[in-house]
Amino acid sequence: MAIAKAERLMNLALCLLGTRRPLSKRELRGSIEAYMEAGNDESFNRMFERDKDDLRELGLVIETVENLEGETGYLARRDSNRLPPVSLDAEEAAALGLAAKVWQQARLAGAASGALQKLRAGGMPEADDAYDGQHSVIEPRIPVHEAAFEPLMLACRDRRPVTFDYRKSTAARPEPRQVEPWALECWRGHWYLAGFDRDRGAERVFRLSRICGKVRSRAGKYTAEVPDVVTVRETVAGWAGESGADRSALIRLRSGAGYPLRARATAVREGVAEGWDELEIPYGHGLDAWLVEFGPDVVVLGPADLRADVVDRLRAVAEG
Repeated sequence: MAIAKAERLMNLALCLLGTRRPLSKRELRGSIEAYMEAGNDESFNRMFERDKDDLRELGLVIETVENLEGETGYLARRDSNRLPPVSLDAEEAAALGLAAKVWQQARLAGAASGALQKLRAGGMPEADDAYDGQHSVIEPRIPVHEAAFEPLMLACRDRRPVTFDYRKSTAARPEPRQVEPWALECWRGHWYLAGFDRDRGAERVFRLSRICGKVRSRAGKYTAEVPDVVTVRETVAGWAGESGADRSALIRLRSGAGYPLRARATAVREGVAEGWDELEIPYGHGLDAWLVEFGPDVVVLGPADLRADVVDRLRAVAEG
């Protein structure tokens, strides 16, 4: 019967922590049942290398030592794998717990949860006071619904070029892009990627919701220097012509409809076209979803990014 990977990793960790001298692959294979059942040497070597990398990723410090017989030995010294005492007070523990909740919808959720478990096992106090999400009126989240987020996050971390198809707000069809990703940032409920666009030879910012299809990694190094400061928000604000003042959206509303929108409008021009009025309303996060609720009674005139968001939502509704 196949042995579960978790049991195999535990047995390997115990062997490496329990030995007083480096153990060779041959010795480890003869000591761990799962390795005895691995079959040929190639299968065992692949399994062992994966397991060793997994343990290191989990935080186990594994040393590699060459012995007098020319063999490579492995061990995990206890003093190298012993954490110092955790000295967090209740407020610091609560702050860490609150930060971990932010990433519950993204790939980082597992890492954040695992880190908290390790800290609590080391003596960090439980945060079950007003910061606890079950009792707090504030439940922080960073929404991550785009499939492109995870591969782009890893590409930014590892400095790997990527390619993807991207549809601009003013374009009917997506175009291929070759990008050296620098940083991801969330602003007004949307995720953006800043990076160097190889085809255009300049810095560009891309909205993740407009990336179509898969993000593919490419081999090779970056061709442009990564700046110390990446100004994502300033670039996005520039698209809409913001200069510190409140944004406004310009819409056409069918006469006699949309009274909630009229109540919120800062300016109303009636009868600009037969059966239509023109309104200026404050443009904030979530306006696109609200406008879609009015269906054919609303036409967005600007800004272009709001119009594109509304069109995307309507397409999603039409496609079921």
